[in-house]
Amino acid sequence: MALGSRYKSAPGAGTLTALILVLVFGSPWYRDWAADNTDPATAGGWFLRLLGWPAWSIDAGDSLREVIVQDLRAILLVLLTLLFLILLPGSQLARARGTISQFFAGWGAYIFAAGFAALLTTLFLRNPSLLHAFEVASGGAAYGIFVGWIIGLATLGGRRGTR
Repeated sequence: MALGSRYKSAPGAGTLTALILVLVFGSPWYRDWAADNTDPATAGGWFLRLLGWPAWSIDAGDSLREVIVQDLRAILLVLLTLLFLILLPGSQLARARGTISQFFAGWGAYIFAAGFAALLTTLFLRNPSLLHAFEVASGGAAYGIFVGWIIGLATLGGRRGTR
């Protein structure tokens, strides 16, 4: 597959970017680095810690249920990003690739994906409550707002679907 925007699909580029964000910044190694080397009282430190929100882990000390729920959030984030990139019509309706509607469709897709991924994973907790579901969904949406612009940039210039 060529790297030029002529061959790039917007959903594919956005999903690949989401996968990279989750794999790199959601890793236990990055989160440990961010916890040790950033100050949460600064904007930069807060943002670097926020990047680790779609956390996944391979720690044997956690219960299987906790590991699955935590990893499920990361997996759902990537899958729901693909789904929302396909479903959001902003870039489909744009007259030319690379328009601002394509950027906002990618950004919005990531906001929705993060919020829904967080909301859906609360269903697998021991005692899920509606209040807790709202709290984690708002945390996911906040992550999507501050990180989703990266997905928006990745989708710029991509075509919709396959031709």
